[in-house]
Amino acid sequence: MANDIQQVNILTRREIEALIAAPIIRAFAEKLGTEEALAILQPVIEDLAHQSGKAAAELVGGDSVGHFVTALEAWSAGDGYQFDVVKQTDDAYEWNVTHCAYADMYARLGMADLGYQLSCARDFAMVEGFNPKMKLERTMTRMEGAPVCDFRLSLQND
Repeated sequence: MANDIQQVNILTRREIEALIAAPIIRAFAEKLGTEEALAILQPVIEDLAHQSGKAAAELVGGDSVGHFVTALEAWSAGDGYQFDVVKQTDDAYEWNVTHCAYADMYARLGMADLGYQLSCARDFAMVEGFNPKMKLERTMTRMEGAPVCDFRLSLQND
């Protein structure tokens, strides 16, 4: 049964999650304040993302940069992203997301204010779960109104 969820693309899963999570988050924000509610949410989202990264590495059979590129196909399924590859080597992968259907979906649902926390905030923990020796840098996101999301992934060799 747990594997059945893998049949649903991640964009659709995020929409289902948002429809459940957003009203709960808003209720907590009303009682505690937005900052406090999001502070409670953040480690939960990061833990889920870390687990997701580990599962993705297992699913694609490894944790190299090449394996990560293969895993990235799941996040872009269902036209989740349109992106341009800037650089791809054995120890680096850099890409710019030029269109993000996740941002569009949160806006359509009236949840644009929560989109970053529900999706973008997952990225760093997901990469760490995929491979603790990988480092992700990102200075801007479409979710926050930037023209691109600038993802820079590198494998840190000790």
